[in-house]
Parts: sequence; structure tokens; C-alpha cells
Amino acid sequence: MSVRMPDGDTDELRALREAAAAVALDRYAPVAEQWDEQRTPFPHDERRYLGGLGYLGIALPERFGGGGATLREALVVIEELAKQCRPAAFQVFESNTGPAQVVSLIGTDGQRERYLPGIISGETTMAVAISEPDAGSAATDMTTRAVRSGETFVVNGLKRWISNGGEADSYLVYARMSEEPGSKGIGAVIVDADTPGVSFGKPERLMGFRGIPSADVIFEDVRVPAENLLIGPGGFRRLFTAFSIERLGNSTMSLAIGQAAFDRSIAYAQEREQFGKPLVEFQSVQMSLADMAMQVEATRLLIRRAVENAGAGLPDPLEVSLAKCTANEMAKRVTDLAMQIHGGNGYTEEYGIERLHRDAHGWALAGGTPSMQRIRIVSELLGRTFDQRR
Repeated sequence: MSVRMPDGDTDELRALREAAAAVALDRYAPVAEQWDEQRTPFPHDERRYLGGLGYLGIALPERFGGGGATLREALVVIEELAKQCRPAAFQVFESNTGPAQVVSLIGTDGQRERYLPGIISGETTMAVAISEPDAGSAATDMTTRAVRSGETFVVNGLKRWISNGGEADSYLVYARMSEEPGSKGIGAVIVDADTPGVSFGKPERLMGFRGIPSADVIFEDVRVPAENLLIGPGGFRRLFTAFSIERLGNSTMSLAIGQAAFDRSIAYAQEREQFGKPLVEFQSVQMSLADMAMQVEATRLLIRRAVENAGAGLPDPLEVSLAKCTANEMAKRVTDLAMQIHGGNGYTEEYGIERLHRDAHGWALAGGTPSMQRIRIVSELLGRTFDQRR
């Protein structure tokens, strides 16, 4: 299958896209189904391989071993890998748009020097720990605490739905640091996985996201040095502004899923015959393919607008929420249409459509659901915050 070259790619982006697509097709497409079936965590040597290609640090600073490129380059790599293997794409996603990027943007020089080189090379990983059993979409209801005690912070609490939980080498932990209510009391600390008092729940058996481990992370009187403070109480808004980059990574994962489902459906509709002619000759199939194309391209343009308007800075929250909500819902709709076009074959594991459909639902739940994005969109449009507790 040829690589689709979106309009607007420069020669450099086109070459990067072709190279990433070749890696995805040659190295990861052949094993993606097996990793999904066996729920295999992404192998460490494969992460180092991606680091050697420069993908894990493509949008991170050169002084720490990164490529110093823009977010758009990182998203191109994420998209091409994610079309074939979401666990492989997740490694690039996590380093370039996840907690490592937050450390790069707002961490201290000491934190950058300690954590970024290992992440960029693929030797280590960092996961973000925000959600809790009673604080998912309502993140500001979190109860995990990080209390200053001399030259340390003492962390207590439980984090849930932590991607790479139990696998990551360190965690960027959002925690309550003062008695101020809501977001005002929240900051973040970096906790190494081998710190005494850190433990993990059993791996979650999720509908999708297989190959991307998820588990509870438990903190019991965990002492971390004060130098691991990323940002103090009152820094929640700044943290979530930086987190907007993660949401563009999420949007790109959804875009890749939709594009892959569309590409497979186009090929299948031309090859599969019913009633003596290819499926593509039936008008109902043509309508479905047209709807899929429109939704995928609309998503691509919204993501591109947010990225290009951000330039070298942080993306606009409104543009990010518009892109993420559209992308998440597009992926679910397009994979559903793909399953209908494939008929019974789409419901089998052989054609990969059901795997795309399962993963589409996972990305819609991660990083703020479409419902929460809609609330954010209206909040940004009206310049006010809506209290969901009323």
C-alpha cells in the first residue's frame, strides 16, 4: 500500500513521512497483530531502536540529544507508525508530546539533564500520572498529596489508568500540595519508579491499547528530593497548557486510525465482489467512503491549524479541543463504517479493522473525553469556566 502524502507537506516532511512509513510497514506491521493478541509490552530493544532513529527525541532539545525539530515533525512520525502499530507510535507520542515534553518546557535544567537524554535514547521512559479512581475527567478532585518535609516531598495516593504503569522508569505525578481548593492546590513532582513506597496494581485488561500497559500506581509515604519538584501549587493551569501538546498527539493517533481504516476500506471495496461486481460499484459503499474521506480530511486540517498556529510555542486550547474532539469521534465513526464495508470479514481479527475500532475508543477516553472537550470549547468561546458540580 502506498503512503498517502497529504497536501502541504514540504519536501523534508515528505521524506520523513516516507521513512517512518517504511519502518512501520517493514518492522512493525508484521508483529502488531501478535503483540495485540498477546498483550505484549513494547520491547525495550525496540524502544532503543526508535531512539537510534532519532524518533523519540525528534521534537526535544538538541542539547540533550534530541532533534530540535518542531511538533509537526513528531506528529508525522506518530501518524505513520500508528497506522500500523499503536504501541510503536506510543513510544514517540509519550516522549515528544507527553511528560518528557512537559519536563522540557517547564522543568529545571537539572531535571532536563537527568531525565531527557535517557528518554531520547530509548534507555528509559517517563509516564504521566494524573487520573485517580474518583478523579478522571474531574482531575481537580484529585486527592493524591505531595507534602513538603524538609528537603523532600512525601507522596501518598493512588493513580489509576496510568499508561505504561508498572513499566516506566519514572512518573510525572500531579498531586495536591496545599489546602487551596480545586486546581489552586495542585502541582507536580517527578517520582522514580524504584523509590521505596512505590508499588503497582495488576495490569489492566483493556478492550484496546494492547501492548500499551496500564496499571494503578500506588504511593505510600514515598519520599522524593525537593529538586524533583516540577511545579508547585497553583501550577495546574500551566501544566495543562503544556498538556495541550499531548492532546495533539492523541488527535494524531486518532487521525492515523481513521486514515488506516479508510485506506483499507478503499482497497477492500475495489477487490471484494458481491453480486458479480466490486463493492465500490454500489452507491451505498460510495457514500460511506465519501463520508470517511471528509471526516478524515477535516480532522487533518484541524490538527494542522493548531500545530501551525502554535509555531514554536504552545497551541491554542480552543484549537486543540476542536481538533481532539473531532479526531476522537471521527476515528470511532470511520472504523465503524470500515467494519460495515468489510462485513463479516471486518469482525474477524484477520483484516485488522476490529483492532482499529477498539483502539479508536481508547484514544477517545484518554486525555479528556469528547464530552469534556465540548465543555472546554464553549468555555474558551465564552471566556468563562463552567462549574460541573452545580
